[in-house]
Amino acid sequence: MTLARLAALHGVATEYEPSEGVTVRVPDATVVAVLGALDVDASTPEALDAALETALRAERERLLPATLVRWREDPAGPVRPPEDLPPGTRLRVTTESGDVVEGEDWDGLPPGVHTVDAVAPEGRGGRSTLIVAPARVPRPERRSFGLLVQLYSVLSTRSWGMGDLGDLRELATWAGRTHGAGFVQVNPLHAAVPGAPTDPSPYRPSSRRFPDPVHLRIEDIPEYAHVAPEYRAELDSVLTDAAELRERVLRKGALIDRDAVWEVKRRALELIRTVELGPGRRADYRDFLAERGRALEDHATYCALAERHGHHWRTWPEELREPRSAEAAVRAGAGPGDGLPDRIDFHCWLAWLTDRQLAAAGAAASEAGMDIGVVHDLAVGVHPDGSDAWAQQDAFAAGMSVGAPPDAFNALGQDWGLPPWRPDALAASGHAPYRGLLKELLRHAGALRIDHVMGLFRLWWVPEGREPTEGTYVRYDAEAMLAVLCLEAHRAGAVVIGEDLGTVEPGVREQLSRRGVLGTSVLWFERDWAGTGRPLPPEAWRADCVATATTHDLPSTAARLSGDHVALRHRLGLLTGDLQRERSRDAAETRDWLRLLERLGLLPEGPGDEEAEIRAVHRFLLRTPARMVGVWLPDAVGDRRPQNLPGTWDQYPNWRLPVAGPDGQPLSLEQLAASPRLHRLLSVFGPRTAPPGARPV
Repeated sequence: MTLARLAALHGVATEYEPSEGVTVRVPDATVVAVLGALDVDASTPEALDAALETALRAERERLLPATLVRWREDPAGPVRPPEDLPPGTRLRVTTESGDVVEGEDWDGLPPGVHTVDAVAPEGRGGRSTLIVAPARVPRPERRSFGLLVQLYSVLSTRSWGMGDLGDLRELATWAGRTHGAGFVQVNPLHAAVPGAPTDPSPYRPSSRRFPDPVHLRIEDIPEYAHVAPEYRAELDSVLTDAAELRERVLRKGALIDRDAVWEVKRRALELIRTVELGPGRRADYRDFLAERGRALEDHATYCALAERHGHHWRTWPEELREPRSAEAAVRAGAGPGDGLPDRIDFHCWLAWLTDRQLAAAGAAASEAGMDIGVVHDLAVGVHPDGSDAWAQQDAFAAGMSVGAPPDAFNALGQDWGLPPWRPDALAASGHAPYRGLLKELLRHAGALRIDHVMGLFRLWWVPEGREPTEGTYVRYDAEAMLAVLCLEAHRAGAVVIGEDLGTVEPGVREQLSRRGVLGTSVLWFERDWAGTGRPLPPEAWRADCVATATTHDLPSTAARLSGDHVALRHRLGLLTGDLQRERSRDAAETRDWLRLLERLGLLPEGPGDEEAEIRAVHRFLLRTPARMVGVWLPDAVGDRRPQNLPGTWDQYPNWRLPVAGPDGQPLSLEQLAASPRLHRLLSVFGPRTAPPGARPV
């Protein structure tokens, strides 16, 4: 009982419900380990009693919570101070702009992140971060459709072995001007862990705050054209290697090799950096450095140190394992021949170049008439050996990993190998790491997709060395997390999409919807699970969502309709049951959907024509009230391969496949744009639209 009480005070669950009416008790050893990661010692009865007394005393003596949230409702309601303060408590609010408000008249406080100081009559004091936020994130101005793409998989005849930001700009311009698309959603473009081989998954990055320069279009860097003649031969050699990488993928069937792409781009970038910046570009770069401040300096320092010592920062020389001591060591060792300051500047420069190309892609989407533009993706966590984990060590729980409990889709649970944020550290900092992350990602985003959005409420923590089944949930201050999200999205004018697939505790979707966060609805999962089990008719779908046929973690629609995805899982030994039984079950589900499509008049060609069936699926999505409808780009050309097959590592080429046709032959961006099959599918969404005054294409 004492352990359960202590755990509750720290947001640690001692039991959970994997399904309605089923309760699972968390092992005491797990609870003790999780509390230990929060610096709460519950390892012995004596330590447990002492920790409980400390926690209860802190509760009694606390004058203000670490974070206060006040919502600016529409119309704006009053912003009131806490009601449970002792009579006579003096309050002082310092706004983020430096203005001071004395007393309890908070109605004039603007949206923002402010500081509250309180002093009780007996002299007891307290300080809190006050987040005043708009009640909702921005909503799409009108209904729209768009493309869902993994950027690396969309190569043009100008890219260097994988899709880049130049390709994103071209894709957005073409989709907006030719087909009236309202958005293009891409995978996370976060910085990957340096070194080779790196983890190809965009969902296990080194840093979520800064983008990866591997996405740069080298020729679009202004200084590229001014590389001195003495370096031209070397640059020509790089261009030859880049062309070979591209041809290997598009013509010879090779997998996308991110490490090889980065090596040729790095060589080119080293040459481009020999070109002196012009006065305007230099001023822009200096402004960028000033705006990003210490966060960028830490990231660049990590990258420079990783070049020298490898990315496993826990094995670095002791003085380099923490950012501030590393900063002092770099300054002390910055003599002739050291080179670290120059390498730090190199990585700052890369972040600047990438940021500016991200801005260009966003601007191109807007100029093409897209209502929303580029939808960026926020991964649920970071690699334990990466930049963010090094730079923000106090914010992460040591010895813990984020995952998922056992469920109907995975009886063994999941361990994603991502260290979780500590909720207590977030609260103590006014959620500064989270605020900084959102601010950076929303700079050039028309919308932001949040992977595993349920993580704003709770995350499944797995202690190091234990199975995922031996984890537990840890709660976060969901109201504060949502307030920061609403505030930063409002400042950026960006829509927010939550990936809310899988296990979602009751009330979460309702809270997200109340704050204007759109959900994610995938065709094959939309069934009447509480009743008949049959496919949901379109009018029964929720409106506040992005409706899609599939995602990067699921089979393509062609593979689903043909049953190829079952055969693939069988070949890789991923089926837990009998092959024939699985095929029969899958075929029955597909028949259910095709019958509904026919009954609604969406499949006039009748079943049997795969391309017509895929068009019918998307006609169905348009029948739903969903605010946004997403088209998985590989579906438009009949690609049968998933980009990622959960449960595999080296058995399947996850995150390394270019978009291909039904025969598996890779298609360039130019071929995609010219594909009759793609045009036939996108014609389902209506006639071409373009912004006023746009030139015909």
